[in-house]
Order: sequence, then structure tokens, then C-alpha cells
Amino acid sequence: MNRRKLKLSLKIITGSLFLFLILGYSLYQSRNLLMGPVITINEPKNGSTTEEQMIKIAGAAKNIKSISLDDRPIFIDEAGSFSEKLLLSNGYNIIKISAWDKFDKKTDRLIEVVYRQKVVGGGL
Repeated sequence: MNRRKLKLSLKIITGSLFLFLILGYSLYQSRNLLMGPVITINEPKNGSTTEEQMIKIAGAAKNIKSISLDDRPIFIDEAGSFSEKLLLSNGYNIIKISAWDKFDKKTDRLIEVVYRQKVVGGGL
């Protein structure tokens, strides 16, 4: 009887280990679906100040179905990169990039940029 119990215990342990490995691998592979859309902004840096009124917004997005810049749809390439030009208002600007995945999870990124016009001349 001890030998039968040992074999049964060994089968239970082996089966449990196998199921644990399958579950762990499944969770590892589905991590991108579980975490939702991811937006990375490369430029401009948040909180930066510029004297150029036209700036380039560039970055990358993963796990997305659609993406927008200030509620205007933008496009990404096959690698997930995007690059858009934006005209800034004088002073403080907030730029919002939103992305949705196929399960309608939404992610927003805000970029704050200050535009100061170049001072030309300045002599009295």
C-alpha cells in the first residue's frame, strides 16, 4: 500500500507542477492584454519651455486599437511609433494623448509645454 500511495502522491505532485507551469506561462503571455495600452512620449519633455511655436510630438504606443492627440485621431506605423506636428498657443499648453485597446481600456498621457515668443530687438 505504501508504494501505491507514493505513486499516487508523485502523480499528484507532477500534475500540479505541470498545471502550475501552464498557468504561469499563460499569465506571462497575456500580460500585454491585461496591462492595457501603453504610451511612451519621446519628445517634447513634460514641463519643457520652447521658443518654437511648431513642435513635434513623437513617441510610441503598444497594445492599442486607436490613438488620438487632443481628441484628433493620429496614426502609428507598424512598429507602434507616431510623430505629429502641433502649433502651440502663447504661454502654457497642455497636450493630451489618449489610446484605447481592443477591450476599450483607455490610457491618457498629458504633456505640459510652455511656449514663449522670441524677443526680437529689445533696445531702447
